[in-house]
Amino acid sequence: MSLSVTLEKFEGPLDLLLHLIEKNKINIYDIPIVEITEQYMDYIRQMQEQDMEIMSEFLVMAATLLNIKSKMLLPQDPPEAEEEPADPRRELVERLLQYKMYKYASLELSDRQLDAGRVVFKEGNLPPEVADYKAPVDTKELLSDLTLQKLHSIFESVMKKQVDKIDPVRSKFGRIEKEEVSMSQKMHEIQLYALEHKRFSFRALLMEQYDKMDVVVTFLCILELMKIGRMHVVQEEIFDEIEIEYLADDIIDFEDSEF
Repeated sequence: MSLSVTLEKFEGPLDLLLHLIEKNKINIYDIPIVEITEQYMDYIRQMQEQDMEIMSEFLVMAATLLNIKSKMLLPQDPPEAEEEPADPRRELVERLLQYKMYKYASLELSDRQLDAGRVVFKEGNLPPEVADYKAPVDTKELLSDLTLQKLHSIFESVMKKQVDKIDPVRSKFGRIEKEEVSMSQKMHEIQLYALEHKRFSFRALLMEQYDKMDVVVTFLCILELMKIGRMHVVQEEIFDEIEIEYLADDIIDFEDSEF
């Protein structure tokens, strides 16, 4: 089988071989050495007018291919028991695989270089009023010492106690449900409570709630009031009771649409 190869510029004999293998969709581990040698020699004939220093590299590979071709055409000695005959193409295949790896790595690096060349540094140009902005509430101080995690642990313990309060017998009876409290109404109640006590136990506040829904809504309201800076969490020692301090002297109204 012969193939007319258009004269192209290759980096070396291995590059030409890899091109022929990929063009003919040949398994690199099972190279038909006769066909590849013929195609390779066709290309060498077209390079006769090239620089002899460049030609010498391709001629050495041509001699290697012819050597492998002759070995494969010779009759093989009967193999010994449990021993496979040596494949004359093995060394060539290993060289091709190594070259292919380096070639693709160089292409990847070249693409990255091109991408890096398109990157342009731009200095920051924020307006002074935006760059100098400071939040009205220091969130780091507000959430220091994993305060929210401690609040969550108390919340879970109170929710568990709410479950434990359920009577296994009476819970099966019908009961009159209390009307659900809206967020705005609960926010108003908590602010009244906080304004009266100023500093109070977080656990005690949750324990006074009617049911699970009240506990959940109360917990969310406390978080919202902390977020806007009207409440602050206090804990003197690591295992002390967590207390909430009300920082405002008035009450603000909320609507459910604000949450």
